[in-house]
Amino acid sequence: MKIKTLLLFLLAFSGQSLFSASLEELTTPGNIGQLLNGSTVSEAQFKKPQPKLVPKSDFLQRRIAGIQEDLNPNIIVESLYLYKKPYDAEESAWTEIERANLYNATLALSTLSGIQYYSASRKTMRTFYEFSSVIDGPDKKKTLGDPVYPVPPAELTIYARQKDLTFGDNIYRYDYFAQDGCLVFVQQNLTGLNAGIIPAVGRNNLRSLVAVFDAGDSLLIYAASMAKSFSLPGLEERISQSFSNRAGAIFMWFTLQADKAFSK
Repeated sequence: MKIKTLLLFLLAFSGQSLFSASLEELTTPGNIGQLLNGSTVSEAQFKKPQPKLVPKSDFLQRRIAGIQEDLNPNIIVESLYLYKKPYDAEESAWTEIERANLYNATLALSTLSGIQYYSASRKTMRTFYEFSSVIDGPDKKKTLGDPVYPVPPAELTIYARQKDLTFGDNIYRYDYFAQDGCLVFVQQNLTGLNAGIIPAVGRNNLRSLVAVFDAGDSLLIYAASMAKSFSLPGLEERISQSFSNRAGAIFMWFTLQADKAFSK
């Protein structure tokens, strides 16, 4: 038992991770071509939506299937991005240090404060999150510093208060999942989301998921927002556009965070 524990410890702190998938293993050829050309692949569905862009990962597919069963969403907005690592990684996987750095960067929810996105309706850049902070629970709401872990735990739950200019000031639950070649975090609204004075999404009826896969010289990022929204004329399109804007803003934020995680 002691020898097994020692081996696990050494593996956790070794310089190289144990898994790295290729883009061919993760997604379809048609998507690969667009991603390599620098394009974002997106898909929005309503009424009885089914995810179409999910990377080929049993772990992620089970997680999304569980969300669908629990939520029964009437809106799904998906996006795929490709992040090129800022050095010549060739086909090598991320190291355990890089993986831990990236994991902690996604935990740094305070860094979401002030990020911006392009508003198609206003044709200008607009602040996404006016305020974002980790809190000590869904009820107490005491502001905490961003957590840091030397080794990413397999599962973790934290809570956050976030104020955005579309849905107002709300409380969210974040669930994090870590595997060798994949990091996943899921945001769930614990308070109802309103678009101005119009109720948009009831409490616990939104899941925003981001999955990051190591793909050698790149990272494949999959983002999906799944919601059971109130059915009002014109509201679905507005919510869909908001989710697309969110995905774009989160990707830009993630790019900055990943640059730091992979810096040498």
